[in-house]
Amino acid sequence: MTPAARPESTYAFTKLVVGDLDRTADFYTAVFDYRELQRVSSAVAGEPIEEIILIRGADMAGEVTLVIWRWPARPAPRDSDVIPGFITTDIDTVFARAEAAGGRIVQAPRNMPDHGVRVGFIADVDGRLIEVVQMLAA
Repeated sequence: MTPAARPESTYAFTKLVVGDLDRTADFYTAVFDYRELQRVSSAVAGEPIEEIILIRGADMAGEVTLVIWRWPARPAPRDSDVIPGFITTDIDTVFARAEAAGGRIVQAPRNMPDHGVRVGFIADVDGRLIEVVQMLAA
């Protein structure tokens, strides 16, 4: 018996479950240059959901999409269920944008030469921890 060919799979999106769709989408738009592609109102196993699909490019092809998701009938989730990570070429600007958009600095950027990065942590408007990394020059 010949084994079935494995389907090709690519990591394509992360869904952040939040209490306030617009406030959280506004934060990620202001800090990380996302833009709203689409809003969806649907149901999963009969339970209503709402989501905003955020992208950075012209379309969803070839990029990791960020989806802001809300269960209208459930309480807002904890702030630490997912830790999104972003790589940037200018960590200081990202941190300034985060503060201006209502986030806060959790740990200021610091060089970690053994790992070849400068890394810091911010919290979004829901208090969700976000790791931000800038590669150090070789």
